[in-house]
Parts: sequence; structure tokens; C-alpha cells
Amino acid sequence: MAKLQYDKKGRLMFTQEMRREYTILVPNMAPIHFRILESVLRSHGYRAVLLNNCGPSVTENGLKYVHNDTCYPALLVIGQMIDALKSGNYDPDHTALLLSQTGGGCRASNYIHLLRKALHRAGFDQVPVISLNISGLEKNKGFQLTLPLLRQAMAALVYGDLLMLLSNQVKPYETEKGQAMAMVETWSQRLVQQFEKKSGYGKKEIAQNMGEIVRDFARIPVQMTPKVKVGVVGEIYVKYSKLGNNDLEGLLYREDCEVMIPGVLNFVMYCIENNITDVELYGGSPIKAMVAKKIMDYLCSIEKAMIDAVSQEPRFQAPSPFYHTKELSRGLIGSGCKMGEGWLLTAEMAELIDAGFQNIICTQPFGCLPNHIVGKGMIRKLKEIYPDSNIVPIDYDPSATSVNQENRIKLMLAIARENLEKKTAPLAYPQKKQAPVSHAASSSATC
Repeated sequence: MAKLQYDKKGRLMFTQEMRREYTILVPNMAPIHFRILESVLRSHGYRAVLLNNCGPSVTENGLKYVHNDTCYPALLVIGQMIDALKSGNYDPDHTALLLSQTGGGCRASNYIHLLRKALHRAGFDQVPVISLNISGLEKNKGFQLTLPLLRQAMAALVYGDLLMLLSNQVKPYETEKGQAMAMVETWSQRLVQQFEKKSGYGKKEIAQNMGEIVRDFARIPVQMTPKVKVGVVGEIYVKYSKLGNNDLEGLLYREDCEVMIPGVLNFVMYCIENNITDVELYGGSPIKAMVAKKIMDYLCSIEKAMIDAVSQEPRFQAPSPFYHTKELSRGLIGSGCKMGEGWLLTAEMAELIDAGFQNIICTQPFGCLPNHIVGKGMIRKLKEIYPDSNIVPIDYDPSATSVNQENRIKLMLAIARENLEKKTAPLAYPQKKQAPVSHAASSSATC
């Protein structure tokens, strides 16, 4: 059994011995993306397990061990982990927890400290917490972000974005229900197998896989009928997580909508781009900006591969390039606004409207100050520029009832359906007055 080791500050370390013996629990934010990421971690020797436990006990444990003034994502993530440890499915003496840290000004950077405090209160002091970060906030000898791991992780995120994009564009129209998600499952397994063989993450392999993925989705029979198109933006956790947004995507699908959710790659590129912006606006090391630009060049190349692959099939709508999205934010919000989702959230709403998704749900944890400013606070400005936009902010919180959330969403959808009917209704031109004719000689006016 691995011996517990602590650093000078008293933090429990994740050691090399633990890597061989411990199960690492990973919170589930984006189901498609994270399932592939789980396989990446496993292929590098980590016994990673993606958490799928949900229900009232998750929220109850979050409320019990985290202050209720803390933002909703922290409460859910920590609640899910504590709930898993209490379930009896994992040995607390051989289990570790993995949590990301962005290093930005959002409270998300402090979730890891809240988690350790919650573990102490729940009696799980022996459970180490691993910080997943690229900014050097915390280090553990038993968990290292190597270049191959990072490249595979980025490939997993892009594959996840593509599978999410295509399934959302096929699912509302498929003639046989379930084929789109079956294709997601098929390709997720193929990609997992490739990662296990240390393949599937080179630029050429990514481009080839993406082309095949797009062609496979294009073969699914569909019946194209007018649908209400709804975009979803917001704080990154409640934007993607079914646990965080009460399965918003499923609700919209049941309401016969086509859903568009900007990809995770957008957020990653936003975080890297902010390092360049910092140097431009406030000064600092030009080496830092140079490194960030090199990373952005790589990310732009795989983003282009995805856009090119999707664009080969006319029936699919490709996402906008990151820098086009950023350009849409000019005149709306400054690029120096980068707390939480910052300018990206506003830019993504403009991107969705530009792509024909005027109906937008802005998901936000109640009390998330950055999100309320760059999300709800920008709706009025967006409507001034885009008068046809139909945007509704939805707060998610333990005290917010799903009934109230659904009612607000359905009210927005009612307006969206009225607008859709106006667009798709045949134009009615007034008939010209003419002399009466016999019934046999009369004909119906057509548009």
C-alpha cells in the first residue's frame, strides 16, 4: 500500500506508487468529450473512472459540505465526488480525485481547495486531490501532463466537438430515431481503440478521422422539416453538463428543436489567447506571448481540419473559426474582459445569431458575477444590434426549480415558433379585382 506523503504546506500528494494502485475519479462535464478523455488517461497508465452518478444525493452532499453561497458548479462537482466516495463503489484508501484549475480570476480556480475542505468534513482526509492545470499551480509526481498526453487530450476535445455538432444537426431530423447517437457511440469506441494504440492524434490522422466521421453521419437518412433553432451558451459547466442544466439539451430535443452548442475547443483557445492579450494590453514577457501563439497555431490547424471536414457535406453547418468569433465581439465587449467565460460568451451569442440561431438560452449559475455581466448583462446590447434575436437567461441553482426553468424556456420557444411560422408561411398576395366569370372558367389564385 502506498504511503501517504505531504508537501511543506501539508497538502496530500499523489505519488508514483498511487498511480499504480489508485482509481482516479473524474467529474463528468461534457459526456461525449469526457468519455474519450477518460480513455486518454487510461492509455497513459492512469486508472481513470468517469463519474455518472446523479440524483438528489449529489446536490444534498454538495449543500452539506460546501457553503451554499459557492457557485452551483462547485457544489455539484464536489457533491458528485463525495457522493461517489460514500456509495461504497470505491475504496477511499485507494481512490484519488481529479479536478481542473484554470488559474484565472474565476472562483473555479479555488474549487480544489473547497474540495479538500469538504473531504476533511466528510471524513475522507486520506483521499488525494490532483490538480489538472497547465499553469503550474500544483504539481504531483504521480500525475504529469506530458506532451503526448496533451496532444491526445486536445484531439479528444476536437473529436468530441465534432461528434456533438453532427449529432445535434442530425438527431432532430433522422427518420429512424437513435441512429445519430448510435453513430456517436460507434465512433467514440473507434477513437478509444485508436488512442489505446497510440494513434489517432496526429494532424493527418485527425483530418482523416474527421472526414470519415462526417461522411458516416451524412449517410444517416433524414427528413428535413422546419425546426426552431436554439443556441446554448453560458458558464462552461452548466452549458454542457446534464447534471448542471437539468438535461437542457434533452428538453430542447423533446420540444422538437435543433440545438447548436459552441464547442469546448472555443474555450481552450480563449484561455490560450488571453495570454497573448495580457501581454498586448498590460505588458509582460514576450516569450509567454510567443509560446501562446505557437499553441494557437496548432489549435487553429486542427480547428481548420474540423471546419474543412464538415464543409465537405452541404447538409451540415460548420462552426465559425475562433478568430471570426472573436471579431464578432468587437464593438460589443473588450478583449480584456476575461473573467470566467469573459468576452467569449458574448461573442458566442453573436456567432450563433450570425449562423441563424437567433433563439439563445444563456445558462448561468446563480451568483456567478462574471457570467451575469458578460451573459445577461450583454443581452440588451445584442438586441440593439440584432433586433430579431430571442435570448433568455436561465439561472441554475439548488433553490431554482426545474419547473420554473422549463416554463421560461417554453415561453421563449413559443415566441420562436411564432417567428418560425412567419418565416415559413407562404406569402399571400391580394387578388386583383376582375369581372365575374362562370364557375367553370374560374381558377384559384396561387402564390
